Amino acid sequence: MEFVNRILDLRELLKESTVFLFGPRQTGKSTYVQRQLAGDVALAFNLLDRSLLLRLLANPSEMRQEVEARGIHDAVVCVDEIQKCPDLLDEVQLLMGERGIRFLLTGSSARKLKRSGTNLLGGRGRDRRMHPFTYWELREHGFDLDRALSYGLLPPHCFASDPEDALDSYVNRYLTEEIAAEGISRNIPAFARFLQVAAATNTRLVNATAIGSDAQVARQTVQSYFGILKDTLLGFELEPFRETVKRKAIGTPKFYFFDIGVVHSLRRLGPIQRANAEYGEFFEHFIFLELRAWIDYLRPRTQLHFWRSKSGFEVDFLLDSSVAIEVKAATHVTDRHMKGLLALAEERALRRQIVVSHEPRPRKVGKIEILPWRLFLEQLWTGAL
Repeated sequence: MEFVNRILDLRELLKESTVFLFGPRQTGKSTYVQRQLAGDVALAFNLLDRSLLLRLLANPSEMRQEVEARGIHDAVVCVDEIQKCPDLLDEVQLLMGERGIRFLLTGSSARKLKRSGTNLLGGRGRDRRMHPFTYWELREHGFDLDRALSYGLLPPHCFASDPEDALDSYVNRYLTEEIAAEGISRNIPAFARFLQVAAATNTRLVNATAIGSDAQVARQTVQSYFGILKDTLLGFELEPFRETVKRKAIGTPKFYFFDIGVVHSLRRLGPIQRANAEYGEFFEHFIFLELRAWIDYLRPRTQLHFWRSKSGFEVDFLLDSSVAIEVKAATHVTDRHMKGLLALAEERALRRQIVVSHEPRPRKVGKIEILPWRLFLEQLWTGAL
């Protein structure tokens, strides 16, 4: 597979702090450590190595003994898949205090760490998240939007000769490895039905009652299952922006899966093309994931919301309540595409109002900027937004 440099840069952060780096399987965490941080990591423990994992589960202090035997001080040590042995975090804390070691602790699930009463280092570790590839990372490697909308941007699938087969295998492995093997849900068939219904409602308001009815599970179970998706890093809840006065805002969140290809596989769709009814939804999902990755990599304190009034006006995304973004797959944006932006602008002062589109050239209608999607992403990733 072709190597792609990632935007995420942990070097400066690791000079002063331990870092938890979470991300779903195959987002490229291990490759990132091996290739981009190769000269920064003094010692690594990969808990996917079964024999090593069994040894450390039996005696977590063996990690400290190995560090001491090598005489490592004031350096970076990596533990890959830390959630497989949460008790190692006590050793991590000891080594941080005694030897000035900063740890890079990677994991594909935060659930075990959050719910087992594990020592989370008393807030001394900084959290970061690894995403699938972004447009900016792939722009010099032949980025293909239609392929991305069909098969997502997980590294192994971007360059696969048969991405559909690779995606199907990936989704099935997640059901067995992340859900069944960890004992998160004892009813795998029910969770599988829920996943398919959740994928069908991707990018929409979460209606737990309707999803439960379609998946044949209770409403409370649906809420629990969404919690599993968030804890295992398989999706994001997007909260609504509520600070409007003239038009009362709804309070229901939306849900987005972490990768478009996973949604495509769960819904058993063919290739996504402009003529497809799903194209606009998948295009919106793509822009959401770019925004989410940009925030997590470069602007971790930025707030991301959507806005929808009870009277039906909507804006897809709102950055820090000042940059309003509407996503339209149209090749020609008309007045009807701008109604939500105009309505929100009546409620509050906005620094920028943007329609991300398939128009070939940028233009401006009043204060609303209509941007080709590539230009929008260039502004986003270069800090011009």
